Amino acid sequence: MGNFVKVARVGEIPPGTGKAVEVAGHPVALFNVDGAFHAVDGLCPHQGGPLGEGFLEGNVVVCPWHFWQFDVVNGHALDLPEAAIRKFPVRVDGDDILVEI
Repeated sequence: MGNFVKVARVGEIPPGTGKAVEVAGHPVALFNVDGAFHAVDGLCPHQGGPLGEGFLEGNVVVCPWHFWQFDVVNGHALDLPEAAIRKFPVRVDGDDILVEI
């Protein structure tokens, strides 16, 4: 089991938004879906687009480069199940958001 690392504060990521962060040298995309935080791979499996800079629509992030779509709650790709992205455990401790890799 890895360690949880502080990556942001709750107030930095309002509901319906995301942020690109780095955990142990790994790019991670962190999203707030209706007050619940979700962390997924920060790079789109298509061509490495920055998912943390993508557009969040409900619980779906749209890659800003080529518009691939991923459910940030479960990591599934909407159109290509084999292109799922990795999910990471998230914990909120007070006002701190922590991610485990």
